[in-house]
Amino acid sequence: SSVLQSPVFTKQPGSIVYPVENVEKNREVVFSCEAEGSPPPMYRWRLNSTEINPKTGSHYSLSGGNLRISHLNKDQDAGTYQCLASNSFGTIVSREASLTFAYLENFKTQRRSSVSVREGQGVVLLCGPPPHSGDLVFSWIFNEYPTFVKQDTRRFISQETGNLYIAKVEPSDVGNYTCVVTNTVTKTRVQGPPTPLVLRSDGVMGEYEPKIEVQFPELVHVAKGSTVKLECFALGNPAPSISWRRVDNVPFPRKVDMRKASGVLEIPYFQQEDAGTYECVAENSRGMNTVKGKLSFYAPPHLIETPQDVQKLIDDSLAWECKATGKPKPSYRWMKNGENLESTEERIQVASGVLSISRLTLTDTGMYQCVAGNKHGEVYSNAELRVIAVAPDFSHNQLRSQTLVKVGGDALVECKPKMSPWGVISWRKGSEPLISILDNGSLRIWNVTKSDAGLYTCVARNQFGVASSTGSIIVKEPTVITTLASTLDVTVGESVVLPCQVSHDPSLELKFTWFFNEQLIHFGSHGGFFEKVGGHSAGDIMIRNVQLRHAGKYTCAVQTKVDSISVAVDLVIRGPPGPPTSIHVEGITDTTASLSWRPGPDNHSPITAYTIQARTPFSLGWQAVTTVPEVVRGTRLTATVIDLSPWVEYEFRVLASNSIGTGEPSKPSKQARTKGTSPKVTPANVSGGGGSRSELVITWEPVPEELQNGPGFGYVVAFRPHGATGWMQAAVPSAEASRYVFKNESIQPFSPFQVKVGVYNNLGEGPFGPVTTIYSAEEEPGRAPTRVRAKSLSASEIEVSWKALPWNANKKRVLGYELRYWSRSEREDTASVQRTVGNQTSTIIRGVKGSTAYYVSVRAYNTAGTGPPSTTVNVTTKKPPPSQPPGKVVWNTSNSKIILNWEQVKALENESEVTGYKVSTQTRPSIMETNTTSVELALPTDEDYIIQIKPFGEGGEGSSSRQITIPRIPGPNAVGSASKVSTLSALSTIALSFTARTSL
Repeated sequence: SSVLQSPVFTKQPGSIVYPVENVEKNREVVFSCEAEGSPPPMYRWRLNSTEINPKTGSHYSLSGGNLRISHLNKDQDAGTYQCLASNSFGTIVSREASLTFAYLENFKTQRRSSVSVREGQGVVLLCGPPPHSGDLVFSWIFNEYPTFVKQDTRRFISQETGNLYIAKVEPSDVGNYTCVVTNTVTKTRVQGPPTPLVLRSDGVMGEYEPKIEVQFPELVHVAKGSTVKLECFALGNPAPSISWRRVDNVPFPRKVDMRKASGVLEIPYFQQEDAGTYECVAENSRGMNTVKGKLSFYAPPHLIETPQDVQKLIDDSLAWECKATGKPKPSYRWMKNGENLESTEERIQVASGVLSISRLTLTDTGMYQCVAGNKHGEVYSNAELRVIAVAPDFSHNQLRSQTLVKVGGDALVECKPKMSPWGVISWRKGSEPLISILDNGSLRIWNVTKSDAGLYTCVARNQFGVASSTGSIIVKEPTVITTLASTLDVTVGESVVLPCQVSHDPSLELKFTWFFNEQLIHFGSHGGFFEKVGGHSAGDIMIRNVQLRHAGKYTCAVQTKVDSISVAVDLVIRGPPGPPTSIHVEGITDTTASLSWRPGPDNHSPITAYTIQARTPFSLGWQAVTTVPEVVRGTRLTATVIDLSPWVEYEFRVLASNSIGTGEPSKPSKQARTKGTSPKVTPANVSGGGGSRSELVITWEPVPEELQNGPGFGYVVAFRPHGATGWMQAAVPSAEASRYVFKNESIQPFSPFQVKVGVYNNLGEGPFGPVTTIYSAEEEPGRAPTRVRAKSLSASEIEVSWKALPWNANKKRVLGYELRYWSRSEREDTASVQRTVGNQTSTIIRGVKGSTAYYVSVRAYNTAGTGPPSTTVNVTTKKPPPSQPPGKVVWNTSNSKIILNWEQVKALENESEVTGYKVSTQTRPSIMETNTTSVELALPTDEDYIIQIKPFGEGGEGSSSRQITIPRIPGPNAVGSASKVSTLSALSTIALSFTARTSL
């Protein structure tokens, strides 16, 4: 059998516009209506709220739920239709659907009088459409069909009235004008009588300002999502231009095509933000006129919250809410079974889309509809209310089989059968009736004793039947915590046990839960400080390595199936003091600062002393400082810091100590600068020398900022020739300066001077440092080296030798020699430079090109510069070494040896001849030279050989072969008569290794 279901529309009627000019003999329309339901719904229809009777012979007929109307009559059948669908659950009503008739009659007047105007004058030709229904489209014929009037800036056809407007008549406009009206629904077209337009002969019309003849209404209501068209046209000479704007100056969105605007502003897909006041501006050279109108946004109702089907018991309450959006704000009405719900009963209330029914009865059963509407339409939602009668039933809500309660406690046994209407509840213990029943039917027993244990039965009755349910009450001994509330003292770092001992009914399981300051303790987290140590009947916990943050209230909560109790323990933690606060610098001198502070928490142990630390921009972190008094006792809140550096910014902080330890430091004080004084520290490492001729160069290490003692820091440089009595002085007013140069033509080269450097600042002069001896600048060497020789050692190396100059024989010292070399294709001013140090008489220039002619010159140098160059010598480097690596490397083992063979490397024409080969091993770095193409090696017994071979000649070493790996040959088995031979190509891209094989 099918499941019973209330009616639900699957198809609802839509509005119909019927063209009257339809030539069919049987003019008819069909309104659709379908609904689901079980039993299948029956259908009825209403026209203008009056029920239609589709009896035999009537032009109304039903096919399922569809309504067919034959032999249509526009006077009788036009109106609003609604479909009603009903089954045993009730009736629902469809949305409204209208039937309208579209038609277009003929023009009545056959002739129209001519319109006479002057050239340059504006004119309006009236259309006067005949009686009609349905949307119309207007056009005008000029003289004869099919010549239609084309609209432009001078001519405009209003689609609201059909009138033709010519802003400024020209001679070419003279002729007959015929209005053509088309019905967009019926597709019929009619023509009016022609209107002749003639020119007057009394002259041309002068220029005049625009006169707006076509204007839009002051207020236009526009539906959400629709397209609105505003018309605006003006007469004038010259022909006016038409433009549009929003009064609030908001620019038009992209969807508005301003290129098409002119006499019509079209806004598609109208939204809330398009609402506002619009202005049409008509303008020519004689003036301007405007017209304004407001577009108002509206939206038909749209449901956002609808009632749902419900099933209720008798005497229950119902609250359904219906919500819809729309503009204007929708109003609501409710229908029951197709009729408006207009109950006078107080228990039925309707307010703002909410339907409330209290004390439901069976007669309230039915189909309900919420109708939300405004002046732009209505929307319907359906819901079924089913009120049922039920005999008492405990199948889904039995009494609790066991209710546990402690001696002295209260027992509550709920009885909640399903029944409708609500009936009578009674209780009995065993067979004995009870009277201690609450209003909701539950049983409550106060101050329970052991005798209250037993079986209890709840009996429910109404007019449809009786039912009962039974459960037992079990009485248990109460749980008691034997540990008293207390306060415990403990020191930071110690461990403590918090006790929680209980007595309880042995048949009940205990659950212990601990809270710290009312927050649950999760054992295993909290850094592993908390640990359960109690047994079966104890909930003791241990806190290991107690910290200050563990101080507070601890609560042990004990729970059984019957009861729950708790006890609290206050834990006091003694620890180092908290950080002091309010650090203030009261007074400050050049070397002292007076501090004050407030004590932080003593953490249950009196503060015994304070320590003061300081920090400057130049110190590495915080440093302890000297104070007066030297030891700051815990009762003092002031101290004076001494031995500070003048003119330095300091921050201070204070740490408190007690018998347990030293606590966290305070926050730093505000920065405070000590007062300045004259400087006391002189520069270190005074030295100098060098420079240009007639110069005395003096250098030193600058005094650090923290030792400058005040602003305006600088240096005083004093100097005198060796043996003189008076000092010359110069001030260097820069703290960062590290150099002073005294220049005087009378200074002899390399003359000794006594020098000392002092300091000063804005607050006074400081001391001079110790006297040191510094030499003035020396002269560059005056002679050039002789006997310069150059010889090519290889393609990339040249050896140069010369005869040395006398070493430090006079004031023109020689510190070394500078070699300049350049190739024949280079200029001397781009020469490469190489220097030697000391009295060296030869050196090797490396990195030169092979087969290349070079020029070389040598000069002596000292701190003053280089001396004159030697005569230039030339040398040609040797040919480059062979570029080809050794190829076809072959190795084999024989007895206790490895024999390597390779192909002879042949030098190219521009390369030096091969005179030998170098065989290198990486494993145990060594190089063997041979002038043949083979070499013998001992067997590799400890590790693999990695070997490379490269040729060499007088041009140097050539290209190396690829790495050859010869694997280790273990132990005595390496000796044998067989051999293994391998060949490696010089072009191979991988290293191949081979294993020697022996025979026994």
